[in-house]
Amino acid sequence: MTVMRAVVLTALGGPDVLQLREIPLGWPRGPHDVLVRLRAAGLNPADAYFRGAGTYLKSDGPCVLGHDGAGVVEVIGGDVTAVAAGDRVCFCNGGIGGEPGTYAEFAVVDERQLAKLPEGIGWREAAALPLTAITAYEALYERARLAAGERVLIHGGAGGTGQMAVQLAKLRGARIAATVSSAAKAALVTALGAECAIDYRSEDFVATCRGWSGGAGLDVALDNVGGDVMVATFAAMAPYGRVVTLMGTPADDAAMTAYNSNLSIHNVMMLTPMWRRLKPQLYRQAGIIRQAVAWLARGDLEVRIEAAFPLAEAASAHRRLEAGGLAGKIVLDISG
Repeated sequence: MTVMRAVVLTALGGPDVLQLREIPLGWPRGPHDVLVRLRAAGLNPADAYFRGAGTYLKSDGPCVLGHDGAGVVEVIGGDVTAVAAGDRVCFCNGGIGGEPGTYAEFAVVDERQLAKLPEGIGWREAAALPLTAITAYEALYERARLAAGERVLIHGGAGGTGQMAVQLAKLRGARIAATVSSAAKAALVTALGAECAIDYRSEDFVATCRGWSGGAGLDVALDNVGGDVMVATFAAMAPYGRVVTLMGTPADDAAMTAYNSNLSIHNVMMLTPMWRRLKPQLYRQAGIIRQAVAWLARGDLEVRIEAAFPLAEAASAHRRLEAGGLAGKIVLDISG
């Protein structure tokens, strides 16, 4: 076997540039590498960005998108000890150019980036878990150091990362507010653990958070929107509060609220280890995935799937992703 089917980025542009092709398998490779037969791949907003704007790294061969994958170990390299053929695994790797991503029948992954899956976890849920788990964990636990009893605001609480963040904040024992865009999404985040659901279309989230906190302000905020929304969030914070953004750091507001309130501002860009080839950080992130898998297996986390598409219909999956209004993750089913 020297080739596999994969969805290839044939040009930059709309969803139709994604085409199913046969490409080289890329196996065998290094002694610590593993060949995984994929059963599902998760979609993330970054996939649509790379499709339209280009990937971080140049690909020597066909460019395959997709960071998140789940499947069965097919073959292992000569020095692999962490997994064996037949093991069920998930991971976050590829999809930024360079190494092929997960919109494919197979993926080659370093054993140290794999998380084993118990039998009770389905392929779709496993494939939808890694990137959002890493992002929410790094944001709330590593950057913000969220503690039990603290008040945290999660913007976009019904999105993939937002749902994961609400659940991780609940596991930490925090009190949670989340912004949403509908009554249905308010019910969703409440079911996941938020005690204050804010419809940002009809409510002033700053005033609501101020009221919810008894005027004290928030200890932590997770920004998944950026720009004016993040700047407005500064006014909802308590002095010495911690703001984490997934969207890049904007300037302070005209009153220099972030400066005068002594706020800590943190960035999370969980693809940096892949982009910069920081192996220790990739292995650390794999540890986060393993912890998330354990929580998922115990029922402490849930992953909601909005829609699933066959691999050959990746373009349709991207159209659904970009249509918005999602209350769960989109995945590709990969037969094999």
